[in-house]
Amino acid sequence: MTKTALNDKILLKIDKPARYIGNEINSVVKDPASVDIRFAMCFPDVYEIGMSHLGMQILYNLFNSYDDCYCERVFSPWTDLDKIMREEHIPLFCLESQDPVKDFDFLGITIQYEMCYTNILQVLDLSGIPLRSADRKEDDPIVIGGGPCAYNPEPIADFFDIFYIGEGETKYRALFDLYKEHKRKRSSRKEFLIEAAKLGGLYVPSLYEVTYKEDGTIESFKPSAEGIPDHIDKEIVTDMSEAPYPENPIVPFIKVTQDRVVLEIQRGCIRGCRFCQAGQLYRPVRERDVNWLKEQAVKMLNATGHEEISLSSLSSSDYSALEELINFLIEECDKRHVNISLPSLRIDNFSVDVMSKVQDIKKSSLTFAPEAGSQRMRNVINKGLTEEDILKGARLAFANGWTRVKLYFMLGLPGETDEDIRGIAELADKIAREFFDTVPKEERKNGPVQIVASTSFFIPKPFTAFQWAPMNNSKQFIDKAYLTRTSIMEQLNQKRIRYNWHEADVSFIEGLLARGDRKLSDVIESVYKKGCIFDSWGDYFNNEAWLSACEENGIDIDFYTTRERDIDELLPWDFLSCGVNKDFLKREWQRAKEGVVTPNCREQCNGCGAFGLGGFYCPR
Repeated sequence: MTKTALNDKILLKIDKPARYIGNEINSVVKDPASVDIRFAMCFPDVYEIGMSHLGMQILYNLFNSYDDCYCERVFSPWTDLDKIMREEHIPLFCLESQDPVKDFDFLGITIQYEMCYTNILQVLDLSGIPLRSADRKEDDPIVIGGGPCAYNPEPIADFFDIFYIGEGETKYRALFDLYKEHKRKRSSRKEFLIEAAKLGGLYVPSLYEVTYKEDGTIESFKPSAEGIPDHIDKEIVTDMSEAPYPENPIVPFIKVTQDRVVLEIQRGCIRGCRFCQAGQLYRPVRERDVNWLKEQAVKMLNATGHEEISLSSLSSSDYSALEELINFLIEECDKRHVNISLPSLRIDNFSVDVMSKVQDIKKSSLTFAPEAGSQRMRNVINKGLTEEDILKGARLAFANGWTRVKLYFMLGLPGETDEDIRGIAELADKIAREFFDTVPKEERKNGPVQIVASTSFFIPKPFTAFQWAPMNNSKQFIDKAYLTRTSIMEQLNQKRIRYNWHEADVSFIEGLLARGDRKLSDVIESVYKKGCIFDSWGDYFNNEAWLSACEENGIDIDFYTTRERDIDELLPWDFLSCGVNKDFLKREWQRAKEGVVTPNCREQCNGCGAFGLGGFYCPR
């Protein structure tokens, strides 16, 4: 790279200029004139967050493996640079070539969480791309969105040309070939979008019409062009060990959130927690071959020089070859003085042997996620954990030298009572008691136990058993957090327990966006025009702007949040399929109301619909 989009004067003014200069180790450099397709890969948040996203690294590696494609990265400029770019009319640019995003064929945006929606508009605006797909001209990039929020794309449907539904490794090659064909034919943007919608796994919002009933619920959702599917199934990778994976991940110049090698050991989850969207979206479980993982780990460590490796999975304990993989990594990482991180381990599967081996290299806090304080609520959410499982896991941890424990819970779950909330404090206290009962005073070299109990607020998400559930409002959330805090202060070991809670107002707006429909596009644009970006960052979230934008656009927030939805209501995302059928979710919603536990997938097939999805037959 011989040029920079920002001059030295600007770079010296802004925080962390290394976010914007590119040229990191293992970044890809091609001659833009030598390719047919230029793809701007965007994560609509600050560089440190986006560079920690594994999916973006996978697709960056895949697209750049194509000789005819050059994929470059772009992130949301932080607020200091955002201001300068607007004042000096500097267009948003990609890191590798430093060329304006507007010069690219595609702008692909990873939509990982709802509170980045205003940042999507920031990216479009700074790029000089019309916010609404209906206003774009023939030479504007095709704007395509993917990621978990694409499973309810309706609140941002007006801003995208295409949504990719499912896992990105499968359909992009066909889309690129189609695009090249249309470029040769000089066909129109609309003609390309119509043909793209026929490829499968791709949703083109402009080709579908929505009608509403008088009560505001959806009456119909239909394609408006001939040959367009009325139902779109997700794309899925069936053989994880044959799927592309970055052997040479980019090494950032500055510290990012996940500053380590990330080894994805499997996708999907067998557990079926009723609140968990990811557990449904990524079904069925697909494991990577353990020998492939061993080779990949060595290659990635050699290519990066990172001092830590982390296993990525929704539930690492359920990986069938975990012990063999850990034994290999222990030996390999010991030679290299590399730490091992084991997130997503379940207490009921916690291995004393694995704990003992890993702690020899690095010992940090252990993270457990009971999610609810009482056994009744854990049954409602289908967590599959008993109190004895939790306390036994704590005893094992304390006996093996851990003294710091993080506990994660949710407040506002369906059917929750004050007794369930007090159970959070009582469970934290019981865990503290386990420490004092397990570890003799003379062996407490690192001091007494430290417990951090954190609560987030429950947000019903599409494609979960709780997609019909009512959500608490901000005041109810705050009241429940207060009850949790006062209950902790009443415990015998309250000095050993620290309590954190999420911001209620942010959660309430996230709930609005999670289950919203197309009417919310006007709200999101209004909020952006009020100056809102980085809504997921507490210091920048402006609740009053969101509330006023809803009022100005005639949106009743309670309609989307606190209202329990009728079981037969047509939901905004019902035209999509994640592989889990609606009848299964209805059954799980009823079982939740009854407090009945559903066995996990390896104990019993529960007929969710994922069996045989894409030709892959899940274990049963």
